[in-house]
Amino acid sequence: MPADRKNWPCNSCGADLRYEPGATELVCDHCGARQDIPDLPEARARHLNEIDLARGLSDDLPAAQMESVRITPCPSCGAQVEFQGATHATECPFCATPVAIGTGEERRIKPQAVMPFVLNESQARQAMTNWLGSLWFAPNGLQEYARKGRALNGLYVPFWTFDAATRSHYSGARGDHYYETRSVTRNGKTETEQVRRTRWSARSGWVARAFDDVLILASQSLPRSYTDNLQPWDLTTLQPWRDDYLAGFTAEGYTIPLADGHVMAREVMEGVIRQDVRADIGGDEQRIDQVETDWKDETFKHVLLPIWMAAYKYNGKSYRFVVNGQTGKVQGERPWSAWKIAFAILAGLIVAGIVLAVTQSR
Repeated sequence: MPADRKNWPCNSCGADLRYEPGATELVCDHCGARQDIPDLPEARARHLNEIDLARGLSDDLPAAQMESVRITPCPSCGAQVEFQGATHATECPFCATPVAIGTGEERRIKPQAVMPFVLNESQARQAMTNWLGSLWFAPNGLQEYARKGRALNGLYVPFWTFDAATRSHYSGARGDHYYETRSVTRNGKTETEQVRRTRWSARSGWVARAFDDVLILASQSLPRSYTDNLQPWDLTTLQPWRDDYLAGFTAEGYTIPLADGHVMAREVMEGVIRQDVRADIGGDEQRIDQVETDWKDETFKHVLLPIWMAAYKYNGKSYRFVVNGQTGKVQGERPWSAWKIAFAILAGLIVAGIVLAVTQSR
């Protein structure tokens, strides 16, 4: 649910202020005025309040943790565009289609925290250009085309984080390898060889793990593989929610509900628990028959993380690139140069032919 761009007027000239990535102040590009974002030392990221998951899933959160938003679906890509304040029209940041306000309104969970941008647009563009330049079999003009393209969009993307204390009982089996010597006859000659066997023994036991901030993308506007591959994020830099950090940027509301995000988080946690079970079973191989987990102290947060995004058309096709606004890590769709691939195949065949000819001439 992409939101409209946040605007703050400059106290000196009235122009829009923007958040300065990597700083704690708002900047006016018109007159150069700067305005500090007040610090909140009593609410550092590590002390951010978690929300009880059961209350969130049962739609029983206090009014202070909820907000009403006006939404309209994008007529082109289907993303739900959020409008705030007096804004009645905006542009969808995912496909650039103009969107006018509709009549829909929803109650949503407020963000608890935001991770401010560290990289500015120029630094993000350089990271993307370097990434494009490292791609094998990319068209020659792509890097230069990207360098000359339109500016990247700074976007705060919604995530859920989940915590849980788990204790799991498992049953399965441990496999230990051993070797037997046997005689075999090959070409009329008797030889001995070692054959690996596995001795299985039943195992059961308990494993426990406390999960902290399991991160789940709360948006359907970008492929999950994109944002998963932008990790890791340093979540210790999360700041208590204040919308000053959104000045000059676009913010997106969640389109994956809390319940669906919780299902995804459970899948991630269950995978880790199975790894713990295998380590506890030990041996050379493990077989897991059953795992029963007791889930306690489950909490969640709704947070916004910074991404720079660009969409380029190359030879009539659109490609999207996303840059981690904290680390500069890049992911995206990449074009392929058909002639470069064909040339590489041809060169490989030529080299193989030369090697074969030299070998046969000896």
